[in-house]
Amino acid sequence: MEPEPYFPYSDGGERWWSEETKAVVTGGNKGIGFAVVKRLAELGVTVILAARDTHKGEAALGSLRAQGLGRHVHFLLLDVSDPLSITAFASEFQARFGPTLDILVNNAGVSFNDVHENSVEHAETVIKTNFYGPKLLIQALLPLFRPNSSNMIRILNVSSRLGSLNKVRNPAIRKVLEGEELEEDEIDETVRTFLRDVRCGRWKARGWPEHWTEYAVSKLALNAYSKVLAKRFEGSISVNCFCPGFTKTSMTRGKGNHSPRDAASLLATLALLPPPLLPTSKFFLLRSSHLAPLSKL
Repeated sequence: MEPEPYFPYSDGGERWWSEETKAVVTGGNKGIGFAVVKRLAELGVTVILAARDTHKGEAALGSLRAQGLGRHVHFLLLDVSDPLSITAFASEFQARFGPTLDILVNNAGVSFNDVHENSVEHAETVIKTNFYGPKLLIQALLPLFRPNSSNMIRILNVSSRLGSLNKVRNPAIRKVLEGEELEEDEIDETVRTFLRDVRCGRWKARGWPEHWTEYAVSKLALNAYSKVLAKRFEGSISVNCFCPGFTKTSMTRGKGNHSPRDAASLLATLALLPPPLLPTSKFFLLRSSHLAPLSKL
């Protein structure tokens, strides 16, 4: 099977990967994460399905084995909200596979609001899981990416257009995050400012995104961090963000315009682009079952 093309000038390109190619997918036991694991395995990539619940992770692995994909998939325990779990995951990957990681898909994430709700009651947890989780995992796995890869290392952060800069109504915050010389500590300070505003009850008046605010800020920070990483590792690591749009998952209570399979098929296409077509520092959005490079990060 071949990945589905999305660039008008691409027919899917050269098949550069093999069973030796290794991908980590977080939150891989259900929804978009599970669909991504399945799609990459179908295409012949060796996938490490990472999940925070042993029973659910092993059940997902069992389901894939029943579909004939077992030799392509391994399960490792990972809770991205727990720094100790991230360290243990990296150690286990090192022990089992060595420095052979080619693709990292940061998919795990949480939201505690229904589609039309906007509470910030769980802001600390959402930020810790959706922003600091991917950030700490990337840092832990950097030494484990395949050295001197001619096919370019790939990091794909599953994000959301809710975290777009145009959702930020505070011009001072937007100016900081728009800066071409944006620094990692400026992103961290932005997140700390948001959490202080939440604790002080002034977040509504401070110009933060109006919809799913805690989730939006977590993805705003993740987008900004992706931009910093893409610049730092230009030429050696491709870093992009992917918004799956309104997908039917547990996070949306089953509501949505398309299935996890639709999102996963296009995410896999992006993850497996041939090196000459592989962009970096881009934000991609699933629009009506096709993938569009919406903007630069």
